[in-house]
Amino acid sequence: MEQNSDDQKYSIEKKFNKLIITLSIAIPVVVAVLFKVKLKDYGINVESLTFLPPIYAVINAVTAMLLILAVYAIKNGEIKKHKMFMQSAIACSVVFLVMYVAYHMTSDSTPFGGVGLIRYVYFFILISHIVLSIAVIPLVLITYVKALAERFDKHKKIAKITFPIWLYVAITGVIVYFMIAPYYVH
Repeated sequence: MEQNSDDQKYSIEKKFNKLIITLSIAIPVVVAVLFKVKLKDYGINVESLTFLPPIYAVINAVTAMLLILAVYAIKNGEIKKHKMFMQSAIACSVVFLVMYVAYHMTSDSTPFGGVGLIRYVYFFILISHIVLSIAVIPLVLITYVKALAERFDKHKKIAKITFPIWLYVAITGVIVYFMIAPYYVH
């Protein structure tokens, strides 16, 4: 009976492997391509969505809070709350991504205007944020699938890697917004 249960759990994980690989590649590629697409260049007259950056900065902050609440919940044995917080964090990340792409498809990128040391700090934070935001996609998906498959030992192990990276991405998203906000043209 135990072997059958383990086989079912492995089957759930295996079922999602191709999807995880596909999404882990497709999301960064599609975002990079759409980042370069400007709707106005294709004759699509759309109002610039310049109001979005502060909204998706708030979504990043909410994501960070949800991640912290999720860890707190699981450490206190509140599995249902943990699950709710994690699913909410994933939903926030998806909403952020849609808004981020929509903004960049309707608006020109804002160059950072800071000079001196702050410029290096900004670009360090920005580049590490971008690189880790790409790396966190498969980590989140794998961590989530391990929970779906009820492989909680493996879920916990990878979550210890996923959590700090995802939290860093969420927090640095807010920091990048505040650092570049003075240079937005409205």
